[in-house]
Amino acid sequence: MTHASVLPAPAARQPRPAALARWLWAVALLVIIVVGVGGITRLTESGLSITEWRPVSGVLPPLSEAGWIAEFEKYKQIPEYREINLGMTLAGFKAIFFWEWLHRILGRLVGMALLVPLAWYAWRRAIPAGYGPRLLALAALVGLQGAIGWWMVASGLEYRTDVSHFRLATHLLTALFLLAGLVWTARDLDTLARDPSSRPARLTGPAAGVIAILFVQLLLGAWVAGLNAGYVASTWPLMNDHFVPEGIDWAGGAWLALTNDPFLIHFLHRWWSWVAALALLLLARGLSRQGARGEARLLVAVVAAQMLLGIWTVVSGVSMWIAVWHQVTGAILVAVAAAALHQLGRRSA
Repeated sequence: MTHASVLPAPAARQPRPAALARWLWAVALLVIIVVGVGGITRLTESGLSITEWRPVSGVLPPLSEAGWIAEFEKYKQIPEYREINLGMTLAGFKAIFFWEWLHRILGRLVGMALLVPLAWYAWRRAIPAGYGPRLLALAALVGLQGAIGWWMVASGLEYRTDVSHFRLATHLLTALFLLAGLVWTARDLDTLARDPSSRPARLTGPAAGVIAILFVQLLLGAWVAGLNAGYVASTWPLMNDHFVPEGIDWAGGAWLALTNDPFLIHFLHRWWSWVAALALLLLARGLSRQGARGEARLLVAVVAAQMLLGIWTVVSGVSMWIAVWHQVTGAILVAVAAAALHQLGRRSA
């Protein structure tokens, strides 16, 4: 046998949309966990503790005392240490290093959780027609997210004591876009498993409006996080005894204030949330009219929880764990909203 060492091509198999859907739901859950750990990383000021991007060798933390000291010496060279954490102990450095390391490890895990099964399903020819490019795009988005994460960290290594809030917003919103894409595709595959003649859901005009409104709220929330704007007021509904807070710096013009002033961005985030809530409640109403009452009730419950957690975060003075739950619930809200919009899109498919 001259070709005995050549592996035979796998026999053609029937597509397995139900199995692929379960896989994507699992990855979506992992993305929500990563978003939560990212919130902890930000709130503990841990994001700049690892000053290099080593996708392969960075998987392992330092394994010796000398290794820890070497990493700590690198951290001592950046402005955050010199201007904020001067005098930090090695034990304190290990604590912040852990959260950033865990965040990066989980990000790699998301990539592996997408790429390895995707390669397996492709080799087994188990991917339904038309879904291969979409699944590959989702996997590529994870790689892009890793690059964006380093781009964000790099903004705080030379001249700043924190990362750019614009880059932080890009990092977070890309993760939430990935989450929505996973949920939408999983629901398409779930539908295909039940009805092989079904077509993918479409994005309707009203759905695009809901997405735009929600995008603004998520962007403002990311800016609040990046600018530590949650700390400028700890009262609700008034901000330091004023509806429109004092302290907004208009000297550089309206656009600079809108994109950089913590008082104004906090104000906009807390009140635009009511616009977003109304849009999502109208979405829930549409679901209920279609007979999807369970999904409608879930959406209303998550919206209410997110609003209450937002208010609680403010009045607690940005208690870390309350703020983390606010961020995690925001990710869950994105997933639930994506599923709801998909349900509406099935009607127009």
